[in-house]
Amino acid sequence: MKRFAQTIKLRPEHREEYLKLHSAVWPGVEAALIRANIRNYSIYLHGDVLFAYFEYHGEDFDADIAELEADPVTQEWWTHTDPCQEPFPDRGDSRQWTNLAEVWHLSEPGEQPTAD
Repeated sequence: MKRFAQTIKLRPEHREEYLKLHSAVWPGVEAALIRANIRNYSIYLHGDVLFAYFEYHGEDFDADIAELEADPVTQEWWTHTDPCQEPFPDRGDSRQWTNLAEVWHLSEPGEQPTAD
């Protein structure tokens, strides 16, 4: 399992629309995330900054993400959510969200820390 944290700005004028969309995420979007081996996905909001956390439980992240990005329901979802977001300029080759480096993690008692 690999943990991911990401961030992006929320456009203030689209705040209510974004929150409404995420109050009832489409079942097809959730199914596509599960097929992509993504688990424990959460999005948090602080001011106009969104923070996302998820865990990847698959073997080939790039292939799973490519399938997720090709999913027609997910693509339609993004036509609604993308205009609500403003990517940070330093996002690199990321589609929208900026990946954050993990600085520290409290492991479960007895669990060996993983090095990335």
